[in-house]
Amino acid sequence: MSDHSDERATMIAAGDLQEFAPRGREHCRRHPSALTLQLRRLQPASELCSSDGAAGLVGSLREVTIHERQRESWQLRKGVSDVGEEVDYDEELYVASNMVIWSKGSKNQASTVYKAFTVDSPVLQALWCDFTIPQEKSEKADVSDSEEIVEKCICILQNSCINVHSIEGKDYIAALPFQVANVWPTKYGLLFERSSSSHEVPPSPPREPLPTMFSMLHPLDEITPLVCKSGAGVFGSARVQYVADYTLRIVFLNAEPSIVMTYDTVQSLHTVWALRRVKPEEQNTVLKFSEQMGTPQHVATSSSLTAHLRSLSKGDSPVGSPFQNYSSIHSQSRSVSSPSMQSRSPSISNMAALSRSHSPALGVHSFSGVQRFNFSSNAQSPKRHSITHSPNSTSSDSFLIPETEPIVPELCIDHLWTETVTNMREKNSQASKVFITTDLCGQKFLCFLVESQLQLRCVKFQETNDKSQLIFGSVTNIQAKDAAPVQGIDTLLVLEGSGNLVLYSGVVRVGKVFIPGLPAPSLTMSNQMPRPSTPLDSVSTPSKPLNKHLGPLEEGVLLSPVPELRDSSKLHDSTYVEDCTFQQLGTFIHALRDPVHNRVTLELSNNTMVRITIPEIATSELVKRCLQGIKAILPKEIAVQMLVKWYNAYNAPGGPSYHSEWNLFVTCLMNMMGYNTERLSWTRNLDFEGSLSPVIAPKKARPSETGSDEDWEYLLSSDYHRNFESHPVAKALRLDPLEVLAPKDDFSQTLSLDSSTLLFTHIPAIFFVLHLIYEELKLNSLMGEGIRSLVVLLVQLARDLKLEAYIDYYYRDYPALVKTSRQTCVIDQVQTGFMHHPSFFSAEPPSIFQWLSSCLKGEGVQPYPYLPGICERSKLVVLSVALYILGDESAVSNEASHYLYKITSGQRKHQIEQDDNRRSFRHSTSVSSLAEKLVIWMTNVGFTLRDLESLPFGVALPIRDAIYYCREQPASDWPEAVCLLIGRQDLSKQACEGNLQKGKSSVGPVLSSDIPSGTESEEDEDGMNDMNEEVMSLIWSEDLRVQEVRRLLQSARPVRVNVVQMPEASDHEYIEEKENRLLQLCQRTMALPVGRGMFTLFSYHPVPTEQLPIPKLNLTGRAPPRNTTVDLNSGNIDVPPNMACWASFHNGVAAGLKIAPASQIDSAWIVYNKPKIAELANEYAGFLMALGLNGHLTKLATLNIHDYLTKGHEMTSIGLLLGVSAAKLGTMDMAITRLLSIHIPALLPPTSTELDVPHNVQVAAVIGIGLVYQGTAHRHTAEVLLAEIGRPPGPEMEYCTDRESYSLASGLALGMVCLGHGSNLIGMSDLNVPEQLYQYMVGGHRRFQAGMHREKHKSPSYQIKEGDTINVDVTCPGATLALAMIYLKTNNRSIADWLQAPDTMYLLDFVKPEFLLLRTLARCLILWDDILPNSKWVNSNVPQIIRENSISLHATELPSSEDLSLETLAQAHVYIIAGACLSLGFRFAGSENLAAFKCLYKYATDFLKCLSAPTASITIYRKWQGCESFLLRTLLILRSPTFCGMWFSNSGVESSVLDRPEACI
Repeated sequence: MSDHSDERATMIAAGDLQEFAPRGREHCRRHPSALTLQLRRLQPASELCSSDGAAGLVGSLREVTIHERQRESWQLRKGVSDVGEEVDYDEELYVASNMVIWSKGSKNQASTVYKAFTVDSPVLQALWCDFTIPQEKSEKADVSDSEEIVEKCICILQNSCINVHSIEGKDYIAALPFQVANVWPTKYGLLFERSSSSHEVPPSPPREPLPTMFSMLHPLDEITPLVCKSGAGVFGSARVQYVADYTLRIVFLNAEPSIVMTYDTVQSLHTVWALRRVKPEEQNTVLKFSEQMGTPQHVATSSSLTAHLRSLSKGDSPVGSPFQNYSSIHSQSRSVSSPSMQSRSPSISNMAALSRSHSPALGVHSFSGVQRFNFSSNAQSPKRHSITHSPNSTSSDSFLIPETEPIVPELCIDHLWTETVTNMREKNSQASKVFITTDLCGQKFLCFLVESQLQLRCVKFQETNDKSQLIFGSVTNIQAKDAAPVQGIDTLLVLEGSGNLVLYSGVVRVGKVFIPGLPAPSLTMSNQMPRPSTPLDSVSTPSKPLNKHLGPLEEGVLLSPVPELRDSSKLHDSTYVEDCTFQQLGTFIHALRDPVHNRVTLELSNNTMVRITIPEIATSELVKRCLQGIKAILPKEIAVQMLVKWYNAYNAPGGPSYHSEWNLFVTCLMNMMGYNTERLSWTRNLDFEGSLSPVIAPKKARPSETGSDEDWEYLLSSDYHRNFESHPVAKALRLDPLEVLAPKDDFSQTLSLDSSTLLFTHIPAIFFVLHLIYEELKLNSLMGEGIRSLVVLLVQLARDLKLEAYIDYYYRDYPALVKTSRQTCVIDQVQTGFMHHPSFFSAEPPSIFQWLSSCLKGEGVQPYPYLPGICERSKLVVLSVALYILGDESAVSNEASHYLYKITSGQRKHQIEQDDNRRSFRHSTSVSSLAEKLVIWMTNVGFTLRDLESLPFGVALPIRDAIYYCREQPASDWPEAVCLLIGRQDLSKQACEGNLQKGKSSVGPVLSSDIPSGTESEEDEDGMNDMNEEVMSLIWSEDLRVQEVRRLLQSARPVRVNVVQMPEASDHEYIEEKENRLLQLCQRTMALPVGRGMFTLFSYHPVPTEQLPIPKLNLTGRAPPRNTTVDLNSGNIDVPPNMACWASFHNGVAAGLKIAPASQIDSAWIVYNKPKIAELANEYAGFLMALGLNGHLTKLATLNIHDYLTKGHEMTSIGLLLGVSAAKLGTMDMAITRLLSIHIPALLPPTSTELDVPHNVQVAAVIGIGLVYQGTAHRHTAEVLLAEIGRPPGPEMEYCTDRESYSLASGLALGMVCLGHGSNLIGMSDLNVPEQLYQYMVGGHRRFQAGMHREKHKSPSYQIKEGDTINVDVTCPGATLALAMIYLKTNNRSIADWLQAPDTMYLLDFVKPEFLLLRTLARCLILWDDILPNSKWVNSNVPQIIRENSISLHATELPSSEDLSLETLAQAHVYIIAGACLSLGFRFAGSENLAAFKCLYKYATDFLKCLSAPTASITIYRKWQGCESFLLRTLLILRSPTFCGMWFSNSGVESSVLDRPEACI
């Protein structure tokens, strides 16, 4: 019973038991070709089984089912992510008949079929393989990385060819020149094993045998023979030759390390080889050796060799035909004779047909490929004879004519290890399963299962220091029926002959595995009934032999197409019979298969499969770190024993929960160090919620449900009780303190340690390592709870080791925790002598914060100790401070020993250094500062923003400082990871695109393909499809504001006219109502080009051979629900004539503004864009103006300008004059001045011929003069423009209409000419410019018209009678704005006082409210520095009479007054406020000033509320509507650089602004 209890104590509970079935099996049943395949095989079976149709059908179906079950196979592997992330799912490759199913999924994630392949012939084998493509062969040869590119593929082996499918979509078909017995994935490509028969023996004349192993490094490469470099004892003397020993069979192949394991069927020995690329000297040796073999003696016997090959072919087909075919094939060039073709070609088809015709023997065609490297010099005569069918014909010598160069081998195997020869060696001792496993300390073992002897042989191996060779040790035999590696936790699962599942770590037994739901096997004979099945039944399940051959890492070779049973001789073996006979009645484990990470499948005796999970070694991050640290400094043997004990304690059935895992770890560790945790007070009170370690688990009594006195004593000694006693309430109630009796253990100070325990001698080393982990956890702000748990253990160890410096250090960190633990265990001098004090142990506690503080103070620092792989954050912080603070650039190079002291074992030291060398500071960029070097180095070691967030702020401050520096001044050649670290994701995209230069040209099509196909043609015409969406998605990555702005600004699609027909309205009235609504919506549509021009500014580079696409301005609508068209041209309502004239003009301007200034365009391209349709002339006119704003119109030839102006199209002339003027801004260009003067009568000589120039063209020419002479203060131009502001009507019928626009244009032009000059108008004092403008503004008698045009104005106008007074309604706006521009930002108080609003009711009646807005705006622009972003300043512009009698903006009606016109006051009030707000917007334009925004937003919302007042009069409504539009425009001016960002992000503004988008536009 004691043995039974010990087994129970060391039992490990497996988890997640679930039934398993391959996912591909169900998919194959639903596959469209599944029924066809069955029916195809039914016909011959029915003919053979029975003549009766029904019986034959049933019998053949049963046969197909059996064969299908036998032919199915699958393999599993851990999921591989495309981006290299950790994924927690399995990948399955399932093979059945001619289908291959690749699926992904696990118990936690849904299973999905990733790929499904169907081939023509039955699939012999399917596997994953990675092909490495050298740089010169890859399409991405311009990548700066020197590493080879890995192409992940699926390989499907058929009888005559192998299909290769890459995950990138490439498909290859490689024909096979011989029958393949097995194919293996290697580190370099594929390895083929040629099919051979046991009767294939060398012929009587001795000659070089044919190779048996071949390699293919890429599907487009040739299949080349494998080279062997062996030492004495196997092939005699050490030499290089082809692998041609037919007795060697591959049983295992691994990629990392790259090794091959073979089995010699004659000597019954397993041999391990290293697989590598062949060296050039080895290639030459092999080729010379093959030439030497070609002697005349061999040539003379070539006919006998041909006969030998014919005998191998078994006479399946005539010899002459394949010889003739293959000699013609191989007589071509090397590239054509390559067996790897990307598509099916006639040569492949011929090969496939011949390969099938000679199956299953070697086939003559295999020799045709072999002769190229074995008999390249055999032929003596180049003469070709006709080939006959006679076997004895000597003309077959012509087949050996060397017309192609020899095939150069590419891979070589080096002999590493061969198992020793034993006397008891059986003939059939080939390994049925081989795998590589790692124990808990990182030691590697090569394990191979010899099923005939029920042995698992484990060979320990390790790499040499220079990693150039593998060293193999002795063989350890473990009795096993089956085995599988558990790579996730570095263990090995063994199925013993008795049926028990046992976990091993290397060759160290960990414990039995308990599987819930399966009965545990027993060796007793207490069964009620004998086993109903015989041992033969248990091993002859149809899936067992197949799974052994086709499962992953189970590498038996199927030598016969018929599945064979196990060797019957072993059934008589006594141990095997016992194990099978005394199985417990019921289900038992039959085999293990498909190990992935920590999951493995169990095949049960009832032909079902279940999948179990082997538990992790730890789940708590703190426990994992401590285990890693202790494992790193202990000797490997002791470390394995320690980990085994912990694993058994932690994973016992009913183990602890997550939060009690640390308590169990502390108890288990202290027990192994010699502590009696039952007598130590703080460990005795730990909460476990599960079983304790195996040492104390039987001793721990079950807790009583009624409680005990110890519970009361524990409560009295708790912190809660002490806090309660000191509470003021306890004193107020006069509660007497209770005396707490100390526990009995506390009185006895003779607590001692057991020096015979496993870890007693290593207590100082363990303590020091735990202290370094404690310091490491300080650098992670998320591990605060773990630090507090760890410090309690450290304090106990420090007290017992009498390390006062450490106790003081912990007390300063956590005084409350240190104060509560007082119990000490005595370690006498004799026991102390047994302890091993390592050399790295220091009396003073290492402190990372102290080290950083000394660096910042400039003091000398000692190297900081750290554990490689465990204290990586400490290493990172130390080296970053050494680099950035101390300025030592060599800190991040290989010379890190100045600041760091490694604590590691000697065996791993070199390996760690090699890792450091690989992680050392390597970069190909130009680094000019310490900050850049630090950021790039941290990226190379894998530091991310997530790590930075968890660093304490003070420690991370230097790193953050370097990141901020690099964020502002990034380099253009930094990799993507650096850009992500510094927070420049916009640059990371560019860095990624820069690495893939071929993909840059496809950015445009990719962007356009993102648009849904249904609206693609429409959205392509909206004028915004040239925006760089990738850059915009980086700027605004959290929402879809760009798409929303694009939707609002598009004008190419009809608008939605949603009008509900009232019951009383007739159809005609309903149509009129829809058209009236459309007319209102068209106002918004016609305003959209202005916003679109700003949105798409400089975003397009035109193609010289293509016209600029101008989006359509669609003024139609669609009425739901029938989506009928609503048009304004029906004549039902009155539509203003030429309503869309200026809208089309601005649409052309918006399209032209897309062109970037750096674009290469010329005069021919500008003329090329001229439309042939007259309706598009207005848009082309705007396009010309936009070219002038871009600076491109200067390239237009003078002849073309003359041609445009003589056409007489008014809008084209306006656009051209404004464009050329803007292109020559401020240059006083004489050619442009002459051009403009032709259109301005005031600038022409009196005797010149009068030209019929349209009025609007004259206005544009006047503005053009102002642009060309901007800021020049040209006297003549200023004098003429000053006179033109007050130009009287006449003579006769001229200048009688639209005088306001001409006067305003003259004022603006005068303001531009004298922009900002103020009173410094040199040479213009006699003109009295300010006084004249003031008179134009306030009125008075007209001055005498001077100049050469005075005769022209003597003749009065026949239509307008103004007399001698100035018409201020015409001249006031231009004069006011001219004053504002001349004295802009001059802060001239005297001029500003002229512009102040009247302060009496009498004077207010003489000024229009609109003019008050202009005056207020002009005054504020002059007093630029006085503008403040608050309501108080805005109200200070309102005169006192208006403030005293002001009406609230929220008032619903105006009160009556006899003395004052309250309506006039209200209008003046809102216009003055609007002018002040407009100047406020100009003052803070683009500044994102929050105070200014709130101030303007307040007035905008007030005006919106006034507009919604039901009692507002029509006059006040219109005034307020105009002021409201001014305010909304001001808001947009204020937010112009970040308009898109602030559109949706400010709370409250979206509802009011978006409700009235037409006002915004």
